[in-house]
Amino acid sequence: MRTVLSATLLVVAMGGAAEAQMQAPATAGAQPKPVATTPVRPPKTQTPADTANAMAQAERLALQSDLAWVGEYNGAITGEVSERMVNAIKEFQKSRGARQTGVLNPQERGILADTARRRQENVGWKIITDAGTGVRLGIPTKLVPQQASDAGGAKWTSPTGTVQIVLSRRKEANPSTAKLAEQEKKANGRAVDYNVVKPDFFVLSGLQGLKKFYLRGTFKGDEVRIMTILYDQAVENTVEPVVIAMSSAFNAFPTGPLAGPPARRTVEYGTGIVVAEDGSIVTDRQLVDACTAIAIPGFGNADRVAEDKERDLALLRIYGARGLKPLNLAGGGGKTAVDLTGIADPQNQGGGSAVSTVKASVSGADLAPAPALGFSGAVAIDADGKFAGLAQLKPVVVAGPAGGAPSQAALVPADAIRDFLKANGVTAAGTSADARASVVRVICVRK
Repeated sequence: MRTVLSATLLVVAMGGAAEAQMQAPATAGAQPKPVATTPVRPPKTQTPADTANAMAQAERLALQSDLAWVGEYNGAITGEVSERMVNAIKEFQKSRGARQTGVLNPQERGILADTARRRQENVGWKIITDAGTGVRLGIPTKLVPQQASDAGGAKWTSPTGTVQIVLSRRKEANPSTAKLAEQEKKANGRAVDYNVVKPDFFVLSGLQGLKKFYLRGTFKGDEVRIMTILYDQAVENTVEPVVIAMSSAFNAFPTGPLAGPPARRTVEYGTGIVVAEDGSIVTDRQLVDACTAIAIPGFGNADRVAEDKERDLALLRIYGARGLKPLNLAGGGGKTAVDLTGIADPQNQGGGSAVSTVKASVSGADLAPAPALGFSGAVAIDADGKFAGLAQLKPVVVAGPAGGAPSQAALVPADAIRDFLKANGVTAAGTSADARASVVRVICVRK
């Protein structure tokens, strides 16, 4: 088109020059001036895709995510601009009776973000790291408040089973996504109506009995990890935007430390050690960070009166409590085998609050294997029956940097805890040798 346009302009210009040469010059001997023949190019019109591509990657990701949450976008949330994304913007504008430009003005963008945020809040959307597998995924906690986990994975369900989320893992020799997809197609009487098989992951969806299902899986080495979402067709409109968000958030094998701090739970459970009759309790500082309320079941609320950020220790105090049995903190240290006594998360013990004891090995400051959720703040007793320190759980990292993954649990040694208490005026004169009688559940409630 430009060549034709340039040639046309050139012919017009040449014609003008010839006409000028045929006219009598105004001054004898004057030469005609050359005529410019530079082609004129029309200005390029900016398309909606151009506008989207000019955004920062984070802005495009947020835009796609918000469009998915309002039910207009059903593609992968990658930040890549596509016709599907532009059409989703137009559909959102159409739903509001606005001009379908494919580009959101500031007011429309604000309305989209607010609508998406409300829908996330309605389902209790949280990005979590599953403690058992290390998988990073998004969970609609209000839709599926019930959780159970074991060595094979985890399961979240609604009270009536309308929605189920199953995270599974297994060992398999020489897996491939093609082979895994074929196996999953044949499982549980599934009728597959959509499938994508890539070298690094596969996706299936369709019907499983009377429920709709969505499945995404992958593998690393000989370990296979699969997320399956099952839901009744009656809740399709509510669940499908969540399915898109879950698919994009699913990270079966995180490759390094999480970007920024890990997601904090609204209600988090841990363990505390009673260290004095005045109601002093020592626990993990991270456990009680940013709490709006700290509860010690059976005794009431507690105040956080001191902390040590270097050692991640916190001192709590409950007032007017009776029947406390402060632990004997004397001696201990230097042993490589310990017993950890704590109170596991209620989701890991069917809603219960029983005290339990597990074994662990100490290597430097690291504990292995990492105990269950709820054991952050648990008491460690060495082979001589002496107080060895306090256990802390760390964010799960499955595959870390080349130097090796950081430990998932650590031990704060006994002498560090005694120094912390002394610095804060606590006389640790407990005489109890029964760790089970000296631990309490700590519940942190956040906004």
